[in-house]
Amino acid sequence: MAQTEKKGGLLRKSSASKKPLKEKVVLMYDEIFTTEDPSKCNPRFWEELFLMKVNLEYLEGKLEALDGEELMKIKDNINCLFQHCIQALGEEHPIRVVNALQTLCALIRGVHQKNKSTSGFDIINMLVGFDKAELCMKNLMESLDSLLCAEGSESLKSLCLKLLLCLVTVTDNISQNTILEYVMINSIFEAILQILSSPLSRREHGYDAVVLLALLVNYRKYESVNPYIVKLSIVDDEATLNGMGLVIAQALSEYNRQYKDKEEEHQSGFFSALTNMVGSMFIADADEKISVQTNEAILLALYEAVHLNRNFITVLAQSHPEMGLMTTPTSPIPMTPVTPLGTTPPSSDVISSAELPLDADVQTSNLLITFLKYSSIVMQDTKDEHRLHSGKLCLIILTCIAEDQYANAFLHDDNMNFRVNLHRMPMRHRKKAADKNLPCRPLVCAVLDLMVEFIVTHMMKEFPMDLYIRCIQIVHKLLCYQKKCRVRLHYTWRELWSALINLLKFLMSNETVLLAKHNIFTLALMVVNLFNMFITYGDTFLPTPSSYDELYYEIIRMHQNFDNLYSMVLRLSTNAGQWKEPASKVTHALVNIRAIINHFNPKIESYAAVNHISQLSEDQVLEVVRSNYDTLTLKLQDGLDQYERYSEQHKEAAFFKELVRSISINVRKNLAFNTLSQELLLKEFSTIS
Repeated sequence: MAQTEKKGGLLRKSSASKKPLKEKVVLMYDEIFTTEDPSKCNPRFWEELFLMKVNLEYLEGKLEALDGEELMKIKDNINCLFQHCIQALGEEHPIRVVNALQTLCALIRGVHQKNKSTSGFDIINMLVGFDKAELCMKNLMESLDSLLCAEGSESLKSLCLKLLLCLVTVTDNISQNTILEYVMINSIFEAILQILSSPLSRREHGYDAVVLLALLVNYRKYESVNPYIVKLSIVDDEATLNGMGLVIAQALSEYNRQYKDKEEEHQSGFFSALTNMVGSMFIADADEKISVQTNEAILLALYEAVHLNRNFITVLAQSHPEMGLMTTPTSPIPMTPVTPLGTTPPSSDVISSAELPLDADVQTSNLLITFLKYSSIVMQDTKDEHRLHSGKLCLIILTCIAEDQYANAFLHDDNMNFRVNLHRMPMRHRKKAADKNLPCRPLVCAVLDLMVEFIVTHMMKEFPMDLYIRCIQIVHKLLCYQKKCRVRLHYTWRELWSALINLLKFLMSNETVLLAKHNIFTLALMVVNLFNMFITYGDTFLPTPSSYDELYYEIIRMHQNFDNLYSMVLRLSTNAGQWKEPASKVTHALVNIRAIINHFNPKIESYAAVNHISQLSEDQVLEVVRSNYDTLTLKLQDGLDQYERYSEQHKEAAFFKELVRSISINVRKNLAFNTLSQELLLKEFSTIS
């Protein structure tokens, strides 16, 4: 018996020379693509259509093959198909509903292909017709809302979310997608919250729901009142907020786990052996191979939650009991294609063993720790555009956290100590830190470690000035809180001071190259003012008096760098060039640092001469410092503990528009055919009652 092959809606017998036979559903599609009403000859046409297995590929291909004029000729039939799809969503038979949802996905995507350059108006007209758009879209949104909130099939809910993601991402710039006006008017916000608050729904659909919400929040957010922004900002239900936090934590954990797996695989390979044998000469090249796609979509969701909702801040520090599970799900997981820009959802709502704390009996993990680990990975390599965007977004999120009073309270809480194993960039001049030696400390120490790590590892020709400024601002905001609340943090402040001095040294060494692209004096001023903050208020927040002494020791020890900086800014501030004003600000800011150097250096030299010592030890220098504070005169500098609060609309609008555009394109790509596969769906509905 001849084998039957199926391809593109055609049924053909491999041994026969007859004309290939078309599937019935394909023949029905062909009738829709004529100018005649298909229900004229067959009154049951639409009823029968939704009992047929959808051929997504054929339907989309047919739409894409038509030119604009041909598409307009069959507009009435397309409108009719769209309306009958919406009617079918109210049917009792789940197979009809499944087929209607899939047909809507194909219609939206197919028509989108013909309207790539338009704003969405033509898409609305093509799909539903302007005259019926309001009522049809209202019915569609109400049906989707009902299906999402019902206790029925999880597969139907999954398809509803896929359809909504289709609708939202139909244009690259979602703010130009006027279809979303109907999604604004007929809100599905409560349905999304319901998914996030239910453990079962969240496990199945949490990722899509969170990404959908993040995209909807970004629709025309600067031009009009977006109801999703308003509603997200006032959510106070603990179960819902925790559910959202769990979904985000799981996605970031999955990324961290994949990176750790690749890192271990890489280290145990032949290349690692070769590196160890030859030395560290290949270390930079080796590190480039450890690459996992970043997840901007889920990071955007975290940003919107932290930025818009004060109540979500509490979620950051809460441990996740569900994430302590070591087991893996036994039920099959629908396959989702791996795509760029991290639009792939994690496999389940359990955390991998790699994300568990070092000592499971002593400590648990939380969203903030997971996020800090994620940040430490993506911020390593800022040469890649996606990682640069991810790194910037991580720093923006940390900026919002560093400004929040409640967040600072738990960041600095001595009763909330954690081991946070941040990823450190391999560098020739330092050894890899042993993970097991990490102390338990307040979470703010991990944030400061991350900032120090960034400062130390990104002094390069392609200097990421914007990221450095954000990094220094975060440190400054944390210091402002410590000064205000007199929090004496036991931290290795010397590492920060050393990193900041080396940064100033780098700026001076590369003055010509950097000034061609950046105003380096803005950053230099911020760094100098961090030292001024320590000098002026350090006695209120440094852990011990000896810490304050060590600050002076570091300034004196590295005085040559401050002297060189003063010479550079003095030279540029006395010239009538473009850098005169910014350089003169740094000159004025250096007044106390120069006073310390000029006061103590002669005393140290005198001490050495009197005691016939050619080189003083640290303890001897500290002794000179302690005995000569009384005669030191410093100027009181205003505004050191003041800062400008973060504002998205005025400064970051362009960044977020581009980021959301990039996410939208990739979410659309991610909705590939196999994510809408009927095989899994129809298993649930094997019979029609």
